[in-house]
Amino acid sequence: MLRTLTLLLGSLLIMTAVANTETKAAELDPENTLLLDLKDGQVKIKLMPDIAPKHVERIKKLARDGFYDGIVWHRVIDGFMAQTGDPTGTGTGGSELPDLEAEFNDYNFGRGTIGAARSASPNSANSQWFICFDDCSFLNNQYTVWGQVVEGMDHVDDIKLGEPPKNPDKIVKLQVAADADAKAQAAE
Repeated sequence: MLRTLTLLLGSLLIMTAVANTETKAAELDPENTLLLDLKDGQVKIKLMPDIAPKHVERIKKLARDGFYDGIVWHRVIDGFMAQTGDPTGTGTGGSELPDLEAEFNDYNFGRGTIGAARSASPNSANSQWFICFDDCSFLNNQYTVWGQVVEGMDHVDDIKLGEPPKNPDKIVKLQVAADADAKAQAAE
């Protein structure tokens, strides 16, 4: 009897955790959600305009312009992060837009956190960004956090490693969810 009750309680806890994750994903604002298509599947990213409004605005503009489509993951370090956003694929390039001022915040760089890549200058972020594979709290208050992976982190884990990787993986497509929803509705 006790074993049955324990199993029932455990099942209930698992179902609640799954439901909470699905509810959080369903509650995302499409205008502040990115859909990142990778070779192995789609990643959903929650944007954080409340803590990094200029960075979020920049990422959305570049995504809407198709800037990220086909760009490689040029720096992928096991246990640390995967970096992209350089049209040259070397880690030294960026968009033609001016660099952004830092919007450092207190959000913790944990697994799936996305930050703006930059040079030694705090105000040099442009189009490059990275996704943390693990706890990267040593980056806190030194880089601008602008997003968090909420679904599909397993696809990020599958990005080819290297600095640079041989035959690097590419972003298939990066789009704002509201735009993808509008296209889907127009197609119906």
